[in-house]
Formats: sequence, structure tokens, C-alpha cells
Amino acid sequence: MERTMQEAAVIRTANAIPGLDLGPYLAGSPGALEDLARELRFICENVGFFYIENHGIAGGLIDRAFEASLQVHALPVERKREIRMNVDNIGYMFVNESMHRHTKLGAARKPNYNESFFCMRERGPEHPDVIAKRPFRGMNLWPSGLPGFRETALAYQGAVEQLARKMLPVVARALELPAEYFSAFFETPYLQLRMLHYPPRDEAEPDQFGAGAHTDAGFLTFLLQRGIGGLQIRRKDGVWIDAPVMPGKYLINCGDMMHRWTNERFLSTPHRVMNVSGTDRYSMACFFGPDLDKPLACLPTCQGPGNPPKYPPIAYGDYKVGFLSANYFNPAPKA
Repeated sequence: MERTMQEAAVIRTANAIPGLDLGPYLAGSPGALEDLARELRFICENVGFFYIENHGIAGGLIDRAFEASLQVHALPVERKREIRMNVDNIGYMFVNESMHRHTKLGAARKPNYNESFFCMRERGPEHPDVIAKRPFRGMNLWPSGLPGFRETALAYQGAVEQLARKMLPVVARALELPAEYFSAFFETPYLQLRMLHYPPRDEAEPDQFGAGAHTDAGFLTFLLQRGIGGLQIRRKDGVWIDAPVMPGKYLINCGDMMHRWTNERFLSTPHRVMNVSGTDRYSMACFFGPDLDKPLACLPTCQGPGNPPKYPPIAYGDYKVGFLSANYFNPAPKA
């Protein structure tokens, strides 16, 4: 079988992360879904990271979201403590409050040198999940004194969710499944925005990373870097390569749930951040995953007589409980 031009490019440029153009697919061009799915299949089986362009999210909204990120990270410590991260993984996480222990790459020696603001799907106090105190479904913790911050964060998060939903048929066809296969598993998908700030790194500190080597927990991660690079991904041969800043393009990667659901067919590629720029680094990640409660069994096209399922069925919410407890320190209890 002949390789596509995209596959050939991936093979030729071993030190580069491949890219996909979503334009024809989003425009409904004939054959675009199948072409994109074929390229995605090769990338997810061999690299696990890829850039996308012509994704449809307005540059103005992205700019406003980054400005909101700068505002929340510039708040005084006392104001950040008012919204300190809780057990639902919502709120503000300070420097040195996370360590990637949920990894097969060796134990981390130092906590991660970044601070982050987390928010999820907006829920009010009357929401049944809030009343029942269901895990990862609490109310967002919004900073005071930042007019428009909440609206901007939710608008940006919502735009990424719509893009992620449009990617589901592509992932399904990449796995030889019907285009609408994943719809039943993403009726109310897990959605989380993380606004990250990496202070300048003290190069005199050994083993100090902005984010130590790890894999993500979920299905797909949508990342934007702004201005300063520092992200590295680990190739299948163990070599670390840089993920450069590509203005206007998202960097997407598969997470552990995708890896598990596909019976390890699609990679969950390790990555890390080293901010040695001497200045502050900012990025934004949106984590997109299936409904928290639905059991996820090995996909039918990822198993067979010679390839039995490697994992029992599990709900994404149950998987996340173990992931977060292994990686975050002393979250504030629920009120």
C-alpha cells in the first residue's frame, strides 16, 4: 500500500511534529474526512502529537484568552489563595504543588515549576451534580476583581469544545469505526481549561522542570503556546525533540484514555516542559475527554483473536481519580 504524502513527510522529518490542515474537512469538501482520517491514523500510531491549522477558532478570542491568563497569574498571592485548587481539580494551583508521579518514565525528583488556573464546564449551585457533590463536577472558582475574565475563559473553552467535537468523526474513521461512533460517549464530555504560567527556571537547580515528563490523562489535549517555547516530546525511539511555537496553530496530542481505549494502538506520548528562556512562559491547554460515568471497553476495531483487550472496561471518572491523586498535592477540600 502506497504511503500518503503526509505519511512520507512524517517519515522524512523525524525531528519534526507533523501538521494537519482541517480546512477542507470543516468546509465539507468531498473525500476530506477520509483523507484526514487516514493521515491522523498514521500520526497517532507513530507520533502521538500533531499541529492543526484552519481550525476555525478566531484569533481575537485566542488573544483575549491569553490576556485573561496574564491577568489571573498577575494577581496578588492573597487573591489566588481565595480560589485555591480543590479536590475537583478546579481553581488556582501554585508553583511546586504538582509532581508527575503517575508516569512510567521514572519517579520525578522535584515538583513542577509552574502555576495554573483550572476551570471546567460551568455549573451553578442548583445543578444536580453540584448538589450531589459528584467528583469533577463542582462549581468553578472565579477570581474577584477581574471583569470579563469568567466570560472570556468560558467562551474560549466552549470554542475548543466545539472544535473537539468536530474532531470526533475524524478519530472514529481513523479507527475504522462509523463516523458517529463516539457521539454516545461524548454527550456531556469532560472539559477543562488550564491556563499555565512557567516562571523563569533556576538553571542551577538540577532536575527542575516546568513540567516533568508525563502523559496526559484524557482523550485529546488542545494546546496553544504563546511566544516562548520549551515543550518537548519523546519520540518512540526515546529521543526528546522540541515542539516549536507555531502561531495560530493548535498542538494536539492523544492521552492515556485514548491509548487505553484503543488497546494501545494510538500513542499517549510523553512530554515535558523546560523553560530556560530566562523569561516567563505562558500556554493554555484544553483537556477533552468522554463522559465521566460511561464504561469504556476496548474498541471493536482495536482487538482480535491475536490481540485481546489489554485492559478491563473503566469509566473515565474512575481513571481520573487515580491520576489526580498521584500528581497533585493537598488540594483544598470542598466547602
